[in-house]
Amino acid sequence: MPKVSSVIVPYAAYLRVYEPLAAFPEPERDHWARYARRPERPSYQDELRRSLADLLPTPPVPVPVHESADAFVLEADGVVHVCPWRTRLRGWQALGDLAEELPPPLLDAVLPPVLRHQATQDYERWLVGNPDARPWIRTATWQVPLNWFVLVSDEEREYDKGSRGTDAAPPVLRYRTPMVQARRRVARGLRTLRNAMDEGPLIDGLVDVGRWLEEFHPRSLVELDYGGLVHALPTGDLEGDHSAADVAEGIEALRLGDGVAAGEAYARLVERWRSVRDLRSAN
Repeated sequence: MPKVSSVIVPYAAYLRVYEPLAAFPEPERDHWARYARRPERPSYQDELRRSLADLLPTPPVPVPVHESADAFVLEADGVVHVCPWRTRLRGWQALGDLAEELPPPLLDAVLPPVLRHQATQDYERWLVGNPDARPWIRTATWQVPLNWFVLVSDEEREYDKGSRGTDAAPPVLRYRTPMVQARRRVARGLRTLRNAMDEGPLIDGLVDVGRWLEEFHPRSLVELDYGGLVHALPTGDLEGDHSAADVAEGIEALRLGDGVAAGEAYARLVERWRSVRDLRSAN
């Protein structure tokens, strides 16, 4: 499948759920089984390039006309797991979030109101026949939400510094964990946070991601991938990034009533991500 461009598209991180083939009904299961046998499959960069290419025409295409038939595939313990892209569904949902992120004049310049209104109507009609639809992928730009780190542990961290030269490969930083572990960590984290603080964004975010995880097969795998954020973090900072360990340490300190240790863990997180926030402000 040809790529739209060879340009690297930053700066987004991803939370993905890979479900075993058995979780999908027929004929979708057969589709993904055949898809998984393909020798080559597109990457997350290819998906981003296609989405950006849709914004270049006049008028732009805010949401793909057809749903993507692509997915991420991995095999674990002899079992094939699939994470469908569902680019159209995610596009509709992201379009709804844009109004909260961009000032109205900028939003209207990027995507005229008539296009947004048409996309919203299309989404509402589609939901009538697909009321239980949910994406397998969550995306965050210029950050990794702290509640995502609650799902994983430092022992599950995978880091590859990449390579240079003609066959250069970018760095990779990700975590993968079984669904049952992710759900267990969410439950423990929520108990601790609710006992230690008032309701707020961190607790609300963790409740939301916990509900999302409940929608999937219990033998799924959960992946936290820094994606394009690896290009926003200096190599040395990336190699030394153990944010999941800091989040776990902070939650454990709260459980033990040690506010000082919890504050120190939080300070490390703030310092580590300051450079990324500065880049976002510069753009």
